[in-house]
Amino acid sequence: MRIRVEGRQPLRGTYQVSGNSNAAMALIAASMLTGETVTLNNVPDTVSVGVMLEVGESLGLAIERSNGTLALQAAQMAGRGLEREHTDALGGTLLFLAPILARRRHARMVIDYAISRIHTHLTALRDLGIHVSVEGGVIGLEAQPWEEREIVLTQTSVTATALVCMLAACLGRQTTILNAASEPHVVDLLHLLAAMGAHIDGIGSNLLIIRGQEQLTGASYTVSPDHIEAASVAAIAALTGGRLTLEGTRRRDMRLIAKTYERLGLYVSLDEDALLVPIHERFDTSSREEDVDVSIESSPWPGFPSDLIAMATVVATQARGTVLVHEKLFANRMLFVDKLKAMGAQIVLCDPHRAIVVGPTPLQAEYMDNPDVRTGLAMLAAALIASGETVIDNAEAFDRNFDHVLDKLVALGARIKRGALE
Repeated sequence: MRIRVEGRQPLRGTYQVSGNSNAAMALIAASMLTGETVTLNNVPDTVSVGVMLEVGESLGLAIERSNGTLALQAAQMAGRGLEREHTDALGGTLLFLAPILARRRHARMVIDYAISRIHTHLTALRDLGIHVSVEGGVIGLEAQPWEEREIVLTQTSVTATALVCMLAACLGRQTTILNAASEPHVVDLLHLLAAMGAHIDGIGSNLLIIRGQEQLTGASYTVSPDHIEAASVAAIAALTGGRLTLEGTRRRDMRLIAKTYERLGLYVSLDEDALLVPIHERFDTSSREEDVDVSIESSPWPGFPSDLIAMATVVATQARGTVLVHEKLFANRMLFVDKLKAMGAQIVLCDPHRAIVVGPTPLQAEYMDNPDVRTGLAMLAAALIASGETVIDNAEAFDRNFDHVLDKLVALGARIKRGALE
């Protein structure tokens, strides 16, 4: 899909933040830990959620849909494996290994990517006592219940944390997990597991103690708002000179993000369930003496999310001063700055993790292809503040993790036209 974006149109009105797609993906997998019905509310309509539901159906998940609510029941687990078409479609599908192992004790997964990508996950499974065999691109797993285990995750991985927590809720009498991820979507999963019968201490922290149950029950849960969507749209509104109210946010998820934005001269007001973006005449980096050299760094939650580093970089191009943007968590995620430089931004890429941004600089429309899922909204923000018309190809990436975000932005005044590839 190709879109054409006309820049310099302020956004105004009220924006409804959708449910967290990453949370919904984990909750769908967790629903298959029991044969009883699990009801999920505020489920976003995204490509990623759709893929999880398709794979779930292939494994025996019955689905009833109604206005953002899913009633899920896996009375029987069909099969023990994830085929290559499943794992190729979405990395998050490996979360289905948890219900397969919990209910069938054996699982098989076929992958077509480097095994090193899931080293953290396989290490964690082995630490739980699960037998893991790897032969080419085929991974075999065999699990047995355990009395007590204490494991340390080698990285604060969201997916690895979700995987071991689901297994601990079903197979372990008591499991202690150190260095666990604590993002809002992990918290959602833990609350659902608790509602299904698991006893969990430390929800929201990096130290979890889970006392599992042999049989989990059905439950009902409402997916939390997507803090990445909220923060991204708030930045877009400010950059375009608009005034916007975002409804359906959660204050505790936005506080650190808001404080980081303040260092770039972007200010928002937080209520418990809403966020207000005032009109910004300009963006000034902090004038305090200790903040002469502004640095924006990603770090594990509750630090500044890696998924917002690209958006912070775009804001920095419009802020007065020099900003060092440091992506500490993932390699090569700063390479997108070449697209901003092509639009006129003054950026020096120091290495794959760091970039120096000098602003403010006006941006000019530029052709873009294949926006990355994690940088897509930032590239859209750049297009919305650039002079002229920007063409973005492969724009279906916007719908992968965000629920109809383009349509919602158009309703606020963004000039975005959809069209097929020419």
